[in-house]
Amino acid sequence: MIIIESKRKKPETILKKYPDAILADVTSGAKDGLVKLSPFYPHGGIPVPFSEGYTATCVEAIWQGLKVFEGCGVDVEMFKNDTMKNIKRTVRRFGKPLGHRKGVHGSELLGYIEARKLIYIPTYKWVLENKVSFIIDRLREASKTKTIVLLDYDTNADVENAKKPLSHASLIKAYVEGVYPYGEEKEQQTEFVSISKSNRAKKGDNNLQLDLFKE
Repeated sequence: MIIIESKRKKPETILKKYPDAILADVTSGAKDGLVKLSPFYPHGGIPVPFSEGYTATCVEAIWQGLKVFEGCGVDVEMFKNDTMKNIKRTVRRFGKPLGHRKGVHGSELLGYIEARKLIYIPTYKWVLENKVSFIIDRLREASKTKTIVLLDYDTNADVENAKKPLSHASLIKAYVEGVYPYGEEKEQQTEFVSISKSNRAKKGDNNLQLDLFKE
């Protein structure tokens, strides 16, 4: 099974709750191939939604580039950022955010949740299917017999929650499991699913990234 936890937590705290889990950092700070799951990773060639002929380096570049502020519109130069740095466009610098433009040359401004559904989530799905499918396939197989904890700075999995950033780790989990927003919506399961001893990670594997995620 797949669990989402904050990267800010100490590994020993997480492992106390899930003693046989394998911790997998999927943030931009990951030290191995799992960094490719970060929305900041510059895969290149990612289609910009509602913008024929435009592509971007990473998911976050699209999300930030299509933002419209009081003092600044769409920033197509952001689509070229391949450094994994200086991608955020802040209120302090550009003023009050007005929404996300529905396409580079679009006339419609999308609200935050609508933009999340029409821009961020579909774009990240495109990356999962076209850039990191080998990781997803191995993660799906591994999650059948192991408890895998995906570490993300954000842990909000509620698409409708506008108060907190959406966790991209939650989107990985949703895609692997085929649930909303990448499959059929189902009620959240609150019951803990136990893992038999035969399916647990081998002793000494705790707090290690999975080798099978590597190319």
